[in-house]
Amino acid sequence: MTDNSLFVAIGLMSGTSMDGIDAAVIRTDGALVVEAGAALTVPYDEGFRARLRSVLGERGDVAGVEAELTCRHADAVRRLMEEAGLSVAEVDLVGFHGHTIRHEPDKGITRQIGDGARLAAALGIAVVDRLRYADVAAGGEGAPLAPAYHRALAGGLERPLAVLNLGGVGNVTWIGPGEDDLLAFDTGPANALLDDWCRRTVGTECDLDGRLAASGRVDPDRLAGLLEHGYFARRPPKSLDRDEFAAIAATGTEGLSPADGAALLAAFTVGSVGRALDWLPEPPRRWIVCGGGRRNPVLMAGLRDRLGVPVDDAGAHGWDGDALEAQAFAYLAVRSRLGLPISFPGTTRAPRPLTGGRLNPAS
Repeated sequence: MTDNSLFVAIGLMSGTSMDGIDAAVIRTDGALVVEAGAALTVPYDEGFRARLRSVLGERGDVAGVEAELTCRHADAVRRLMEEAGLSVAEVDLVGFHGHTIRHEPDKGITRQIGDGARLAAALGIAVVDRLRYADVAAGGEGAPLAPAYHRALAGGLERPLAVLNLGGVGNVTWIGPGEDDLLAFDTGPANALLDDWCRRTVGTECDLDGRLAASGRVDPDRLAGLLEHGYFARRPPKSLDRDEFAAIAATGTEGLSPADGAALLAAFTVGSVGRALDWLPEPPRRWIVCGGGRRNPVLMAGLRDRLGVPVDDAGAHGWDGDALEAQAFAYLAVRSRLGLPISFPGTTRAPRPLTGGRLNPAS
């Protein structure tokens, strides 16, 4: 811990888009003080991405992929520390999310692979992992967990405010005027369906700059059918598995050209965020968008049209839209170490504010 009682923490995130590891350094007191430091992304090669995809649903060689994933995270931390000029002695904690391969909170199940004890031993730094488990065990959704961090970042901004993360799945944090006015939930698909479509139809990992979707046409009847999915009628807090919409998306895009399918799936993401408005206590005055989806001009234009208020890239407020979730897990690791809540009734349906996570001491 630094002399002014701020923890130096590194956060790690491997998201449902499976594009790589995000790693970020912050200094924080675990409450309102957050100072962002260096950050980086280490992309997965296609071979590992395929191995990771093969264990989704908790199938296949889970132990082997978990060991490899842990080693890759250790390498990412070392690289980040080198770039930031940090020694092992200067880092207090690592917040290790791991990679979600199964998420069924209605059955009391959430599974993030990644061995925190092995990572702590490899780095010589204490690691906090299993950050979702206590919440799910108590009957919560286990997701999203970033809202506490969003609230810390948004201290000086006009409220009500919405923070929208567009990763593989979309999630929103609504921050109201009161200190405890916090609501969060997964909105629906974000990049996962579109990425999978591009991979199948044109052989690319994503719709770069939204070019494929921009060249297509949205079928309004198909879009309306997708938005009839029962998830959107469920009262939040609520959360999703990455592939929740895979079956209806496959049916909905059947027979479409690559461009028209991409246009439909982009519109589905926008429409699902629009449906989220039905559940917010007050309309946000502004939306701040983070995650890879903010780079897709088709998604951002669609959101601005649908939401009718300013929709900003996180960078417009000095936030690192790529590192935000990694930063959040660094912040949550510190809160876990201090015994502070990381999930709340309004964010995960937890029965009360709950702390969580497992501390793996440095060895």
